Amino acid sequence: MSNEKKVKKQEEKLLLDLLCKEWPAQLLSPITSPQTTYTICPTSILLHFPMAKPIPSPLYEKIPQKNTLHRALDLTIFFLLLSLLAYRLLSLKNNGFTWLLAFLCESWFTFIWILNVSTKWNPVSYKTYPERLLQCYRVDELPPVDMFVTTADPMLEPPIITVNTVLSLLAVDYPANKLSCYVSDDGASPLIFYALLEASKFAKLWVPFCKKYGIQTRAPFRYFSRELLPSHDNSTEFLQEYRKIMDEYEELRRRIEHATLKSISHELSTADFVAFSNIKKGSHPTIIKVILENKESRSDGLPHLVYVSREKDPKHPHHYKAGAMNVLTRVSGAMTNAPFMLNVDCDMYANNPQIFHHAMCLLLGSKNEQDCGFVQSPQCFYDGLKDDPFGNQLVVLYKYLGSGIAGLQGPTYIGTGCFHRRKVIYGLWPDGRMEIKGRSGKLTDERIQKTFGNSKEFTKTAARILSGLSGISHCPYDLLNRVEAAQEVATCSYEYGTSWGTKIGCLYGSTTEDVLTGMRIQARGWKSTDCRPDPPAFLGCAPSGGPAALTQQKRWATGLLEILFSKNSPFIAAFTAKLQFRQCLAYVWFSSWALRSIPELCYLALPAYCIMAGSHFLPKVQEPAVLIPISLFVSYNFYTLFEYYGAGFSIRACWNNLRMGRITAVTAWLFGFFSVILKLLGLSETVFEVTKKDQSTTPGEDSDKDAGRFTFDGSLIFVPATTLLLVHLMALVTALLGLFDHVGIESRIGEIICSVWVVLCFSPFLKGLFGKGKYGIPTSSISKSVALALLFLACTTTVRK
Repeated sequence: MSNEKKVKKQEEKLLLDLLCKEWPAQLLSPITSPQTTYTICPTSILLHFPMAKPIPSPLYEKIPQKNTLHRALDLTIFFLLLSLLAYRLLSLKNNGFTWLLAFLCESWFTFIWILNVSTKWNPVSYKTYPERLLQCYRVDELPPVDMFVTTADPMLEPPIITVNTVLSLLAVDYPANKLSCYVSDDGASPLIFYALLEASKFAKLWVPFCKKYGIQTRAPFRYFSRELLPSHDNSTEFLQEYRKIMDEYEELRRRIEHATLKSISHELSTADFVAFSNIKKGSHPTIIKVILENKESRSDGLPHLVYVSREKDPKHPHHYKAGAMNVLTRVSGAMTNAPFMLNVDCDMYANNPQIFHHAMCLLLGSKNEQDCGFVQSPQCFYDGLKDDPFGNQLVVLYKYLGSGIAGLQGPTYIGTGCFHRRKVIYGLWPDGRMEIKGRSGKLTDERIQKTFGNSKEFTKTAARILSGLSGISHCPYDLLNRVEAAQEVATCSYEYGTSWGTKIGCLYGSTTEDVLTGMRIQARGWKSTDCRPDPPAFLGCAPSGGPAALTQQKRWATGLLEILFSKNSPFIAAFTAKLQFRQCLAYVWFSSWALRSIPELCYLALPAYCIMAGSHFLPKVQEPAVLIPISLFVSYNFYTLFEYYGAGFSIRACWNNLRMGRITAVTAWLFGFFSVILKLLGLSETVFEVTKKDQSTTPGEDSDKDAGRFTFDGSLIFVPATTLLLVHLMALVTALLGLFDHVGIESRIGEIICSVWVVLCFSPFLKGLFGKGKYGIPTSSISKSVALALLFLACTTTVRK
């Protein structure tokens, strides 16, 4: 070997030794591998690596949002609140009862504002890349998903709504052999079963049509509600199929509506309906029917479709929706046992056909499973009334508060539109432990039956999930042979002596079982992620009118306050488990809705009381301190307008939501507060009230002039707001007529302006005093309100004397 070659070889060896010291070993493994050739010179390195796969791109990104102006407004309002409290304290000795009451109410408002600011302070958003999913996973490698649809009453939740939700799920862009749809009918209604049977026939036309032409709207009632034909395909073949399937859907809808009106009792003699022949409300056996089965496990076929109605007996508690969800979890575990589960309400159809790919980007793309225990999509609504007259479209709530809580430990579980890891629902901690009877540890074979129940078939599938496997021991699934095992876990008595509802599954003890379950999952150390694809993942129907909207708010307020006063309180979870402190504050913000009703009601009544009692709770006009409440009023309303404008809403929509915030506080939240107090005193139990779903088939169906009008019924829930309105009307009359001559009107100008503001906020009730039919407040409610208003007047007159 020549000297030049020897020198070159020595240089290469020295350089390689240097690289081995400076570079990580994993980067140099190809160099030192005998299969790799390399050429090294003093100035450059040429590595010839074996062919390797490119580094995959991330499936999602977590993007912090800029909110500098939002934070500035938050701090401004917080500073003004502190200034007002300081002023109240400094002048408390020189003023009476009204000053003290105002101070207590404003202290509460300040506390709530701190919770609000803490939750919104670090907003984030998630951007998913579903097109990259199939670059990382083959189609046959995508994980199975069990889909749950829950319904309870065909009268409150029309079957055609449930049918459209099911059809949209069957038609999503995901391998059909990876999907199973379970429909829980808590009323054991033959009407729901009949509707699903008919829908399964239509699905054989609808699903192939959607996938063949790339239809984006997979709920037929929405797709066919358009006035014009779709413009993406004008071929003769498409138009023929379009008209054929539209006619088939109209026939389906007609049959279901006919069955709803005429009843289908004549069908009960057939084999499919024998199980429904002796059904009584609240008392019936378990009914499980396999309606569709993908026996050949074809990815381009139809998913499994299973009807489930759990056993009910008046002697056994059934725990409302939480109990139904736990039965679905066990039944699906015994039959298909997918590692992921999606649950939706019966009116929340799949609006984005790619939603399963978006969700899998988050569930499979996380570097650490702990960062994504479940994926939650916000609750969005279709055919929302213009300017949100009932304040229940929740767009601004999810845009700001939802993004803020996503930047903490993640969004809370809201009971619909959520993808769960089955093992997380089964109570698994991120480190693989299980919580059993108040302590955590490894789940042995002996403990598994005490935790999950005595069904050997089900406990085998549960063990597979907890060990990192999925499915059942033999594939493909033979669903009909699994029905007997599924029926065993759907009985009333199955949960006795187990951890269902206390440690695993959906937790019991609150009418908002979803929030409670999500909080306990996060208390074990799991995080959750927010999924907001475009178009929205799921769409549902928002309650319309006064009674339905307030009933929903009352149920939420009741259930959230139950959580706050229970052993599952977020405070306890923060100090004894792994719930982060700011996440705890976010849960307290939600849970305190019902508590807010008392200070809100007192504060709203203060102006009228001061006018009639000759007192005041605001600084006098000539005092410089009057600028504090004025600045606070202006700042808060500008802040609210800023949020609604940022979400694309009008000034009118902002006003409607401000107004409904006051109405909801003294009606639904107030009754939620009393419901929980009566429960804590042992005088009554809280009841899960199903929200009526209004069936709308065309976007313009409810867009007439009366669509946004407030409606009333004979419920006591309307009495407090009506009373408050009458009290303020009496106060304004006494002020204008000068009934209290020795007190000049100029000294009460602030209270008078506030009283006028309250009357404006309760203007729907003012119209209701003179309305007729459902748009008028019933005479019985007005009579009760008049009596309470006169009692209030008598009390203020007594205090005045």
